[in-house]
Amino acid sequence: MSNDKEARKVAELSALYEVSRTLGSSLDVKETSQKAFLILHKLLGLNRGTLVLRDDDGDGFSIWAAYGLTPSEIGRGRYRAGEGVTGRVIETGQPMVVPDIGKEPLFLNRTQARTALASGAVAFLSVPVKVQGEVLGALSVDRIFADEGGHEGDIRFLTVLASLIGQAVKLARSVEQGRRALVQEKERLVGEVKGRYRIDNLVGGSRKMQEVYATVERVAPTRSTVLIRGESGTGKELVARALHYNSPRADRPFIRVSCAALPLTLLESELFGHERGAYTGATELRRGRFELADTGTLFLDEIGELEPATQVKLLRVLQERRFERLGGSRTLAVDVRLVAATNRDLEKAVAEGAFREDLYYRLNVIPIFLPPLREREGDVPQLLEHFLKRFNAEHGKDVAFTNAALRRLLRYPWPGNVRELENTVERVVVLSRGPLVEEDDLPLAVRSDLPVSVSIHAPLPASEAARPARALPGPPPSGGVGEGGRGEGPDSLPETVRGIEKDRIVRTLQDCGGVQTRAAQALGLTVRQLGYKLKKYGIRLRVPQV
Repeated sequence: MSNDKEARKVAELSALYEVSRTLGSSLDVKETSQKAFLILHKLLGLNRGTLVLRDDDGDGFSIWAAYGLTPSEIGRGRYRAGEGVTGRVIETGQPMVVPDIGKEPLFLNRTQARTALASGAVAFLSVPVKVQGEVLGALSVDRIFADEGGHEGDIRFLTVLASLIGQAVKLARSVEQGRRALVQEKERLVGEVKGRYRIDNLVGGSRKMQEVYATVERVAPTRSTVLIRGESGTGKELVARALHYNSPRADRPFIRVSCAALPLTLLESELFGHERGAYTGATELRRGRFELADTGTLFLDEIGELEPATQVKLLRVLQERRFERLGGSRTLAVDVRLVAATNRDLEKAVAEGAFREDLYYRLNVIPIFLPPLREREGDVPQLLEHFLKRFNAEHGKDVAFTNAALRRLLRYPWPGNVRELENTVERVVVLSRGPLVEEDDLPLAVRSDLPVSVSIHAPLPASEAARPARALPGPPPSGGVGEGGRGEGPDSLPETVRGIEKDRIVRTLQDCGGVQTRAAQALGLTVRQLGYKLKKYGIRLRVPQV
């Protein structure tokens, strides 16, 4: 007899160990509970068992997992608190034992699973599933006993088991509530972003911008490739986001890549990803932006800066919607809507062989041209009001422009377009000492009405001295001797080309307010290349003193 009890304890401990491992292996309580019942059957000879938990609507309780019942029997297992033995256990939070289900009027046999059993042969044991005093449901089993005194050990065992199941249920429901909260928060944020990028929320009522809005509205619902053209700072990314968030892909990813920010090898890895060991430093697999944007939108900013080798790969993706990661051989298929943007003259780049003609036509399916701010008559006051309201709210201020400051802002040509206007408004709001922004509070370039001048300090070729001075907004170039050592006459082609190039750099720097990054983009150069040419021609920036 003692040996039987010891064997029973060992079997119960083994069962608890296996069940706890099973319950901890997944947050799917239905699946893990079903496996737990199978363990109890194998190790303890469980005849039939049910786990009853509260329904999601909270009105009743139903069988969540079971062993020894058919799907139809499980479907009939629904209870209310206080109803039958199971309902009484849930209501009182106390275990119950029915030694003979045939003699107990409270036993409802709701599942109709015991009709085939001999009356008096089956005992029914039920314990509450509860955590920290909260009753979540009931755990019940059938047992066949030789006498009526063999259920105490089973109740102790089932109580411990119900506690383990209760913890698993509580954890799973807590995680599910957190997941639902995250989903709701995501939906709220997506809705907020959609609202921000609604077409009628874009600022600017000029005729040219109305044409842009109309094009965006027609194109957004499609999956057509869009090429956004315009000077730096005109809002190309804003239009790209409006295309995405007004499309059927609004709930999917919007991925942005700046093609000018990364060197060739890194850009290819950024776009297409790489396999582990593809190159030195590639220690793990990396998914590229095309994979991340699958089913969504990929925005390639500054597309005109792509190197020829990357242009070839991009062309293939646009044609076939397939690619391979760097160092990989497996072909990946993606569903991506491509939106590209550039401030370069792509037609000129194609003519010069710097940009592939076939890629240009693949990108230029739907062109959208953003006008510079100087051509958007009437939009500057709206933009000033919009950004003033926004930055007042962000910085907890309530400042306004005086009439004199407003006149200066309206008269300024804004070579940096909307981005420069936005930065200017934020600057004056942050630095304002009082409720009014005076004219003297504006940046130097705005209040001076003078562009940043460009002076040339290196001597010019003799051909420049002999040629009449060109009409430049800044100071005319000074005379001087030629570069020498080249055997080039004053009217030679190289001298003429250098003169034209230098004049173009001077004009562009003046148009861009002396900002070298912006000027380099407008000239189709890198900042380093522009710096080299400034040094070569002796061009120096000088901000006028007022």
